[in-house]
Amino acid sequence: MSEHRTPTSIGVIMDGNRRWAKENNLPQLEGHRRGFEKLKELGEWAEKNNIREVILYAFSTENWNRSPEEVSYLMKLFQEAFEKLPAEVAERDLRVRFIGQRERLPASLQEQMKETEEKTKEGKRGTLTIAVSYGGRAEIVAATNALLADGVQEVDEEGFRKAMWSADIAYPDLIIRTGGDKRLSNFLPWQSVYSELFFTDTKWPAFTTQELDSILAEYATRERRLGK
Repeated sequence: MSEHRTPTSIGVIMDGNRRWAKENNLPQLEGHRRGFEKLKELGEWAEKNNIREVILYAFSTENWNRSPEEVSYLMKLFQEAFEKLPAEVAERDLRVRFIGQRERLPASLQEQMKETEEKTKEGKRGTLTIAVSYGGRAEIVAATNALLADGVQEVDEEGFRKAMWSADIAYPDLIIRTGGDKRLSNFLPWQSVYSELFFTDTKWPAFTTQELDSILAEYATRERRLGK
């Protein structure tokens, strides 16, 4: 695969955890845990394919509407996973970033996210961005309010981007959604306008490196004119 046909940044909407668990006669919440276990594999696959940035949609602003039991479980799962992240990414020399409405998250989780970012900030080989309590519309509104608070009277696209949570994150070359649904569900609406989109029926815990390779092979055949 030629270098210019290889994406440098990908976004992943990790959908289908609960349905996968049901299909495998497991508690629905166990599907989330299996989904998180898949993340380490994804990191290895990305490194193998020279993908420098991965943006994961872990928890949306709409996900707050799920049952209190499920939300509580996910918050504990995030805490557990994020505590392990610095050690897991150290050998790959990666930086970890979080984007989203942090103020809605438990204080202990906010602190863990801050520590994880601080411990990994010197990572040079790539960036893992995790969207938690994230919504694309919320990000655009937050950027607008930040600019208004600064008294900005007029702004261009680059100036607006600098006010966003994701200001220092590359636009994804491609976005993969697992689980069968064919929509972005409020994931990176500003950043995805020229992303190549791939939808698969495979639920996230069952996603494999072979399927990623197949997606990357198809990506390599697409002509990205970017309006030119």
